[in-house]
Amino acid sequence: MSTIRLSAGEAIIRFLDRQYVSLDGVKEKFAEGFFTIFGHGCVLGVGEALSMAKHGFKVYQGKNEQGMAHAAIAYAKQHNRRKILPCISSIGPGAANMVTAAGTATANNIPLLLFMGDTFASRQPDPVLQQIEQLYSATITTNDAFRAVARYFDRIERPEQVMSALINAMRVLTDPAHTGAVAIALPQDVQGETYDYPEEFFRERVHKIPRPLPVKEELEEGVALIKAASKPLLIAGGGVRYSEAGEALKKLCEDANIPFAETQAGKSALPSSHPLNAGGLGVTGNSCANELARQADLIIGVGTRFTDFTTGSKELFAGKKALTLNMSPFHGGKLDAVKMTCDARAGLEILRIALGDYKSKWTGEIAAAKGRWEQEYDRLAKAEATENSKGEIAAKMPDAIGGFLKAHGGGMAQTAAVAAVRECIPKDAIIVGSAGSLPGDLQRMWTTNAKDSYNMEYGYSCMGYEIAGALGSKLAAPEREVYAMAGDGSFLMLHSELVTALQEGVKINVLLFDNASFGCINNLQMEQGVDALCTELRYRRGDDPIRGGEFMNIDFAKVAEGYGCKGYTARTREELCAAIKDALKQEVSTLIDIKVAPKTMTHGYDGWWNVGVTQNPRTAGQEEAKKEREKHLSKARKY
Repeated sequence: MSTIRLSAGEAIIRFLDRQYVSLDGVKEKFAEGFFTIFGHGCVLGVGEALSMAKHGFKVYQGKNEQGMAHAAIAYAKQHNRRKILPCISSIGPGAANMVTAAGTATANNIPLLLFMGDTFASRQPDPVLQQIEQLYSATITTNDAFRAVARYFDRIERPEQVMSALINAMRVLTDPAHTGAVAIALPQDVQGETYDYPEEFFRERVHKIPRPLPVKEELEEGVALIKAASKPLLIAGGGVRYSEAGEALKKLCEDANIPFAETQAGKSALPSSHPLNAGGLGVTGNSCANELARQADLIIGVGTRFTDFTTGSKELFAGKKALTLNMSPFHGGKLDAVKMTCDARAGLEILRIALGDYKSKWTGEIAAAKGRWEQEYDRLAKAEATENSKGEIAAKMPDAIGGFLKAHGGGMAQTAAVAAVRECIPKDAIIVGSAGSLPGDLQRMWTTNAKDSYNMEYGYSCMGYEIAGALGSKLAAPEREVYAMAGDGSFLMLHSELVTALQEGVKINVLLFDNASFGCINNLQMEQGVDALCTELRYRRGDDPIRGGEFMNIDFAKVAEGYGCKGYTARTREELCAAIKDALKQEVSTLIDIKVAPKTMTHGYDGWWNVGVTQNPRTAGQEEAKKEREKHLSKARKY
């Protein structure tokens, strides 16, 4: 057997440079670039190989380890999980910064390959800079934190272990059922050590992504369940998008007259304009989808994990039978469902054939529910922010809207701003979001007929994903305009990859919805009868240590201009649409600071969320919240 002497770092780079995936006979290179922030623990190991050895990778300089890894997640998602951008960090804080991103990837079933610098395997210089020492074990380092958030974890303590570690990494990264974060710890001495690797290890590998069909018994049981149902409702989850099963789902629903609703991950797999598309479902869903879910007698979940936001904490589907099509038996078995373990597209195609001439008994209910939601959408799109704005939450905080408008010199209703953005940006533009009140507004109000144009990270709901995710999406789809939809809280938490976009000459657009608060969580406080605390961006006021004083007014457009972006400020619909129009002409990244008044986002549409409520109420509002929770919990599924 012929061998080649390489350092462990160079072996990693050489192996990854020869990995491909194939779906439906289409072969694609799996990794075409790397993200890194060099430091001790990676700059002279894998970093040396990236700098000095021959390879075909483009290397990007991240600005924050969490941010660069979030960009890699969005990149993989935009490629429907068939391409990755591996990320490399130093030891200690650099590695720990990626723990959050690993959780984001694993929660969303998105492939993410992380290499973390580690302490010396020899232990000769211990304790090294940034090493955490534990009295009970010398084997524990910062990187052991990844065990809780990674789908696969390994630590390479000898250079020959590179081979088994990378084979396992590729197994997990290309597994449609259980992909997620792969975290490989690299002791800094081992990275530079050499080994005579078999040349055969570096051959070109093509990892074939399968489309398994359900077994005969599962198919028969699923068909029988649907045929026994009068009003089934299908839920399109992320698996529909990643399997590119939108057309198969549409044909089945059309043939069988079955309405479908979307999860956050499934949105944009099918056109919003389709007459059977009820839109977003669940806690952040619209009135149409939730109304149909209440009427349905069978829930068909395709490629969904059935999170609490989709199921309304299992109250929305109470008393209903469930059928699932999922590559993962774990996810498919939720809600005590009858499960078909299969690829979404292949399963839907064979299910459609097996159903024959079955037709549901849905009649005018679908169109009627959609009509009612369209009327509500029109109301939301025309909403105005005034000191006298009505609403349950606004009534509890009479100074919130007026105080904001005074401090900021005006502002829009958030729902009107969302509607204006939808109208003004290109129809095929990609939007990226994650946390706060915007996911609710967008799942309810955002419509798109452009495939794979909606990237909402809501499995981990990670603040700070938005701008990094926009960069990753743009790297994956350079021909399309990309918009990060972020609140001011998320922007302040993490926006460093905006600088990477400028450095790389990659144009992204940031739509910053500034309501001077963590508005979503402030709503949650107020709805549960809790006094507002640390959820508004107010100046400290000595005589009110809880609420604080006047709202702060940050000029985020100037912040962006300081980096080199083109900045805008919008307080009206006209200003917003003019800014979007001008931003389309720019070649550099842009940021539009949209001043939106608090308490002007969408609220619930019969989707209940089970949250911790005090069992020892102090106020009438808390007593009411406790009773409301008990009422819904009594009706919800218990498992």
